Amino acid sequence: MPLTFQLHRTTDSGLRRATLTLPHGTVETPVFMPVGTAATVKAVPQDVLEHLGRDDAGAQIILANTYHLYLRPGHELIRRMGGVHRFMSWNRPMLTDSGGFQVFSLSKLRKITPEGVEFRSHLDGSKHFFSPEHSIEVQIALGADIIMVFDECVEHPASHERTRDSMGLTHAWAARSKAHFEANKHRVPWHEELGGQTQSLFGIVQGGMYPDLRRESAERLVEMDLPGYAIGGLAVGEPREVTREMIARTLEFLPKDKPRYVMGVGYPEEIEEYAGMGVDMMDCVLPTRSARHGLLFTRLTDGSIERLNIKKREYAEDQGPIDENCGCMVCQRYTRAYLRHLFSSGEPLSGTLNSIHNLAFYLDTMQRVREPQ
Repeated sequence: MPLTFQLHRTTDSGLRRATLTLPHGTVETPVFMPVGTAATVKAVPQDVLEHLGRDDAGAQIILANTYHLYLRPGHELIRRMGGVHRFMSWNRPMLTDSGGFQVFSLSKLRKITPEGVEFRSHLDGSKHFFSPEHSIEVQIALGADIIMVFDECVEHPASHERTRDSMGLTHAWAARSKAHFEANKHRVPWHEELGGQTQSLFGIVQGGMYPDLRRESAERLVEMDLPGYAIGGLAVGEPREVTREMIARTLEFLPKDKPRYVMGVGYPEEIEEYAGMGVDMMDCVLPTRSARHGLLFTRLTDGSIERLNIKKREYAEDQGPIDENCGCMVCQRYTRAYLRHLFSSGEPLSGTLNSIHNLAFYLDTMQRVREPQ
């Protein structure tokens, strides 16, 4: 089996503790997945990623982005390199998104039809077309352990009618994605090398901010009997309480014996909350994006989370670490004063050290959820 999901226990609140086994390794859930958009988690080398967080456990699984890798360096090149794992020297599990969200973000550069999406590259303006079949073909070439159906992410706010039409397109594209995957899954670059194993295709629940559409989307996708399900179309401008409600409403209709993935969220306190509701997998660019802007996460002795802006003058002579309770390599070695100096000087090392701390903080947060002290 390309994927097994062993549920160990569920708490009264809904928190699930499970083990997800994939062709390139096992993942203990709930898990946070760092985002490596262009086959790199920005500013952080792979060997460092492997040793972040408590007990030196490192990132268990990371993401890469189908849209960006399709444009540069190209999926066929990566296929010839043996797939994205070998290309970027990462031997642990990986997930690729379908490119749907990136195409959604190109609102002025795209045209959507029932067949797919025509869009212009943000790099050079060249014209391209993504159909469900093409998205799956690119993801097979990349070779991540988990791949996603091609979907349409609706804008916020959007009317019920607009959201329902978009959801119908997503369901039709999911069926086409599955059909193409089933016919071609043996073409993944590592198929023979890993004993004939294949990738796993997850569905993506849409439905905007409408509970009735979320339920309908979840029920229709569950009928497709996919190995896992994502909740998409969130963190697109809606209030946090609406995000939480849509997650809660959707989880009610997803299988209890399959992994549940919320895409593109969130701050550390949010991923703690969503894990407690029964979400198994989450990803977000926030740890590294915030780090590059000098925003660092810290945890107080009472367990609450604070944000530290390293740009502030008050840290110019601060000899303390970012977080006295953090065991990451940055907090063990560098002072706030030095980190502020690096940021103020525009030194590239600033982004690296800040990103290492924030990623370690996120990974530790999930380990705290999995194994409370």
